[in-house]
Amino acid sequence: MWAAVALVGIWMLAWSGHKISQNLQMTAEKVQAYVNGVDLSKLTGAARAQALQELADKLNRLSLEERQRLRAGRLTERWFEQMTEAEKGAFIEATMPTGFKQMLAAFEEQPEEKRRRAIDEALKRLREVNRRSPDGQAGIGPATNAPPLSAELQAKVRTIGLKSFYSQSSAQTKAELAPVLEELQQVMESGHFQRGR
Repeated sequence: MWAAVALVGIWMLAWSGHKISQNLQMTAEKVQAYVNGVDLSKLTGAARAQALQELADKLNRLSLEERQRLRAGRLTERWFEQMTEAEKGAFIEATMPTGFKQMLAAFEEQPEEKRRRAIDEALKRLREVNRRSPDGQAGIGPATNAPPLSAELQAKVRTIGLKSFYSQSSAQTKAELAPVLEELQQVMESGHFQRGR
């Protein structure tokens, strides 16, 4: 009888722990509910800064898959459009390193053949951009309606990305992606990266 009581107690404790962990896990829906529930345009000062920090914290708690779902739904763009340049810079600094770390980890977990195909495709697209004439037709990927970043914020994104890459990736990943970085540098030096999307 005591064994049955103990077994039921252990089962209930495990079930409670599972429910608590589910409630603590951040999802794209929870971020969407937060964004929809707070009107950033009506906030000022400390309340605005706190709301932006809370959004950044929520984004950083998302798994890579949830982060991609959120990005695909463009759920946070409305807030990003309302941010000042300084707020955008702080937001990028707060959220990008986690995103880069997740992407690098996912890349490193892929089979070698899949990594090689991804690198080949990236090189192909970058070389195509670099070959195009400077008539404004060059661009990386299809144009989007995403809010444009100033030159300073674009530089910050590149810096954060490279710092994350060099501090978080393995030696093998650095070696595999070296040709992509070299080609990307040529594209940026040619000016095609700035003219296109």
